[in-house]
Order: sequence, then C-alpha cells, then structure tokens
Amino acid sequence: MMIIETSRMTIRELTSDDAAFVLEIVNSPGWLQYIGDRGVKNLEGAALYIQKNRNNYQVQGFGLYALELKDTKEVVGMCGLLKRDYLPAPDIGYALLPAFGGLGFALEAGKGVMEFAQHQLGLDTVFAIVTPQNSRSIGLLEKLEFVFERSIMEGEELLVYRWSSRM
Repeated sequence: MMIIETSRMTIRELTSDDAAFVLEIVNSPGWLQYIGDRGVKNLEGAALYIQKNRNNYQVQGFGLYALELKDTKEVVGMCGLLKRDYLPAPDIGYALLPAFGGLGFALEAGKGVMEFAQHQLGLDTVFAIVTPQNSRSIGLLEKLEFVFERSIMEGEELLVYRWSSRM
C-alpha cells in the first residue's frame, strides 16, 4: 500500500517481495555502523523483519516504509516511524543503500514521512535518535526542522532530537 508520493519516489509498505532489498540494506556498512546489527543474515530473516514491520502497520498505524523510485521501481531505502519504549512519541528512522546516499533521497523521504505523520496520523510531536558520530544524519534532522533536546544512554550515547508542530 502506498503511503505518500514525492517527486521522485513512492513511499509504500514493505512487502515480502522486498526481502532481498532488506537483507542488503540491514547489512550495509552505514546501517551496521549507525543503526546496529539486526541479526538478519538470510532471506528468511529478512522476511521476518518485514513481517514485524507489517505487524507495526496494523498495531501502531505506522512502521518503516520502502522508498521506491518512480522511474525504475527500484527500492533504494527505507524511511518511517518507530515507537520505542524510552520515547514518549514515535521517532523517525531512515536509511539508504550506499549507492543512493548524497542524492537528496533521504531529505525527500523525510519530508514525505513527516507530512504523513502530521496530516494522516495527526502527530504533533516526532522524535529522532542518532549517534553523535552520524553528522550526515544530524544535518538531515536539522533540515527537517528537528531540534536537539538531550543526550541519553541506551546501550550507547544517543542524541534525541524533537520536531513539534507547535514550534
């Protein structure tokens, strides 16, 4: 199911057809460095990862979504919302395959997901967490009008950013 369209992408729910893509992205160097190893080592693990996200769509009304290029139908990344126990509202997450970094896709997807969060889900606050070393992600959050709120320890130091419609 499509969530939102941007000028270059369709942001849609992950499906079982995305297993090879999920296996590739969750084992990419940037994902492993900044997000962490999710233990997805084969297509079966990728299928379970997708099913967990599909369950989130049903239970929470959101999850991570595939970023599919309109012109080629290639899936180049993921972006969406997550709900973590230690944050009072959902947080945005995003990742691109290495070949598609630096082309503006993360900013475009982030804007689309934030529009979805505000106008479809009615959220007035969204958080983001990022490691202090991930300067590209911090820059993206600032472009999306997130503001640094605090540092927390969740196994490692994380910076918490917040977006609010009331800011």
